[in-house]
Amino acid sequence: MIRSGRTQAEVQVRAGTEGDLAELTALYNHYIVETPITFDTAPFTAEERLPWLRSHPEDGPHRLLVARDAGQALLGYVTTSPLRPKAAYATSVEVSVYCAPDAGGKGVGTALYEHLFKALEGEDVHRAYAGITQPNDASARLHTRFGFRPVGTYTEAGRKFGRYWDITWYEKRLGPGEA
Repeated sequence: MIRSGRTQAEVQVRAGTEGDLAELTALYNHYIVETPITFDTAPFTAEERLPWLRSHPEDGPHRLLVARDAGQALLGYVTTSPLRPKAAYATSVEVSVYCAPDAGGKGVGTALYEHLFKALEGEDVHRAYAGITQPNDASARLHTRFGFRPVGTYTEAGRKFGRYWDITWYEKRLGPGEA
């Protein structure tokens, strides 16, 4: 259960499957078209997103978890992906969390991160990183609450909607000795 004000909503979190692909694609496309949150600039078809979905198995360090309400509406998703392709980065992951537009501020991101970090406890993952397009106070608060700390900002790293956007990078220790 998550609580938002006086409203309670049941959230079910599970591994993402190909059956989720159309809704996951539609949610991500919303962020492409409407926000600077992602630096993708053209919407995807579900077929184009299938390799992305398949790159997130049910176990291992690179996961995809989805959150649905009791009526099975998609509330959001979270992923861990390789930070960089070189072998020495294998114990680091990049995290991304996306909530449905009407689910923001209702604890969905919190539920997704709770499940994700619990699932990663047995994995050989040393650090998690999150790049947050600025400004995004809600995302900064969520990440800080989960032990992420800002480690630097790439200024004007991406151009979208006719302007440049900064990305602040956050880091979280994982595994033994987690802070």
